[in-house]
Amino acid sequence: MFKIKLEGGRTMEVPEKTYWHTSSHILAQAIKRLYPEMKLAIGPAIDNGYYYDFDTDVAFTPEMLEALEKEMNKIIKEDYVIERFVLPKKEALELMKDEPYKVELINDLPEGEEISFYKQGEFVDLCAGPHLPSTGKVKYIKLLSSSGAYWRGDEHNKMLQRIYGISFPKQSELDNYINMIEEAKKRDHKKLGKQLELFMMAPEGPGFPFFLPKGMALRNVLEEFWRKIHIQNGYKEIKTPVILNEQLWHTSGHWEHYKDNMYTTKIDNVDYGIKPMNCPGGMLVYKNSLYSYRDLPIRMGELGLVHRHEKSGELNGLFRVRCFTQDDAHIFCTPTQIETEIINLMELINKIYSIFGFEYTIELSTRPENSMGSDEAWETAENALKKALEYQNVKYIINEGDGAFYGPKIDFHIKDCLGREWQCGTIQLDFQMPERFELAYIGEDGAKHRPVMLHRVIFGSIERFIGILIEHYAGAFPTWLAPVQVRILPIATAHREYAKTIKKRLEEEGLRVELDERDEKIGYKIREAQLQKIPYMIILGDKEIEANAVGVRSRKDGDIGQMEANEFINKIKKEIKEYK
Repeated sequence: MFKIKLEGGRTMEVPEKTYWHTSSHILAQAIKRLYPEMKLAIGPAIDNGYYYDFDTDVAFTPEMLEALEKEMNKIIKEDYVIERFVLPKKEALELMKDEPYKVELINDLPEGEEISFYKQGEFVDLCAGPHLPSTGKVKYIKLLSSSGAYWRGDEHNKMLQRIYGISFPKQSELDNYINMIEEAKKRDHKKLGKQLELFMMAPEGPGFPFFLPKGMALRNVLEEFWRKIHIQNGYKEIKTPVILNEQLWHTSGHWEHYKDNMYTTKIDNVDYGIKPMNCPGGMLVYKNSLYSYRDLPIRMGELGLVHRHEKSGELNGLFRVRCFTQDDAHIFCTPTQIETEIINLMELINKIYSIFGFEYTIELSTRPENSMGSDEAWETAENALKKALEYQNVKYIINEGDGAFYGPKIDFHIKDCLGREWQCGTIQLDFQMPERFELAYIGEDGAKHRPVMLHRVIFGSIERFIGILIEHYAGAFPTWLAPVQVRILPIATAHREYAKTIKKRLEEEGLRVELDERDEKIGYKIREAQLQKIPYMIILGDKEIEANAVGVRSRKDGDIGQMEANEFINKIKKEIKEYK
């Protein structure tokens, strides 16, 4: 919430998005003053600021953004009262007749509905609101960037020009945000991914990432960590096919609710779907056996590759891709086990996020419009999640209507070192799929009963989580995660044989090691290792050979000094074991 000053020295709290939505209208008003020929599209508030889309064949230059900022500040200073009014559809269309995108939006609204507008000075915009009382309540603004954007996010529509902006009540808040943006640019995972040789993208496969050897080393460590901690918590790992026939996706409900996001193919003249989710395969694995109530809960984990058709304009490094690996788990339990399983899941998620140094917030998402299932099932599911959250005594917010189509969910939003939030972990309670797949277990009474299903991810997507980690750590991964943990730097040619001996010894201890044998000065080699953000360097010269030791340099602490090889091995292995 932002505090704004009112007349008479009073203050008022307003949601950030109301503040930013008003700022987007100020931007649109500035555009119409400076470039009246440009047509308006939409200008919503987003999680960090706002944007507005305009129909123009001219890409916005830094000079144009600077001129727009200047005009926006004039509008703020003029302090126009912001007034809401409504019109019937016919009059609304007449008012907006020179704005084709607004006309399209109005025509999409139901007949008989009154349509709201907001007016500030000479500027009027179609809008549902809400807004601040006047333009002068916005204080400090900054236009951040511009880019192309398809109308309504559809690549078949015209490409518009989008301007992103931010605004705050205090100059210090704006300065802090700008500093954060600059720091985020330095941490951009696309830039660091290339610099550190972790992954690549190719025009032959837009949205399909290629992992390079060092990126695979990082990925394998993550997956090994996932397997270890899941075995400790009673999970069995499974693997399900990437392609399954159309009938399965009808049974699961994905064909009706998710087909536009799926890739399809034909095999032997039968339609098949390339899986966008792992859940239906997990159902078939459960159905393969007959379980008793004594066997439940059944916890099945899967690192499953899924494919989803994301629009080309929304692809973004590892953050938005078309194929990714979900760290799924499906838990099949009795109704009386639901609360205990959810509590166990929350504790597991907390343990894993703590290892990476992430704080997080929790959101409960309720029934969406396109849901399947009865009112009673949804009410039971939502109440079960609320009860578990309250038992854990954690703070959470309710996100109305944002559940999955088959059940409500708890979302975990991790916070990185720059304070940015990323939705990763999810717990979804599902009464629908066990019903649709006719899953059963034998109860104490000897009769068949329907299990309850929990869907769950913690990383969310291995690819996206790696992107988040790259930016969170700025590529300087903790030793246990680092693709290369030690680089050995012989000072001269005469020291190479000893360096090879040390390399072999470290590798036998399971460490990830590189040897830099180039004919370069040692200072150059050290700088290169620093740029590659390698946790430890071992520098070897005459003194180290004579003492049968190693010279250790840390990425964090600089020169540590000479150690026996065993001493260094014990030090680094302890650091890895404790996930420091």
